[in-house]
Amino acid sequence: MAKTINLKPNEILIREGEKSSVMYFVQSGQLVVTKKRGKDEVTLGHIFSKELVGEISFLDKEPRSATVQAVTDCELIEIPQETFEKVFSTQPKWLEILYMTLAERLRKADARIKI
Repeated sequence: MAKTINLKPNEILIREGEKSSVMYFVQSGQLVVTKKRGKDEVTLGHIFSKELVGEISFLDKEPRSATVQAVTDCELIEIPQETFEKVFSTQPKWLEILYMTLAERLRKADARIKI
């Protein structure tokens, strides 16, 4: 069952390197995505209402590729792995292959980014 998560500004939702079993749908608010580059922390982008966050590691089951922190008050819906798998178990196998291919390509593209 999905649950609601509320964050205040500066609260961390996801930490780079963590294992993943959930992704989030942003109901409201803004989050910032950062990644460590040596001793520096680089901003990769922002996540806004009606977007997903944490989807890459959720899909490929690899560690989180970045840290996500609230910029404003946020309300998110947590989508657990078992809920996702239950929905996708009724879909054609090619759909799973599609989302795994996309997740792998995103992960590889992320690794090539030089900021």
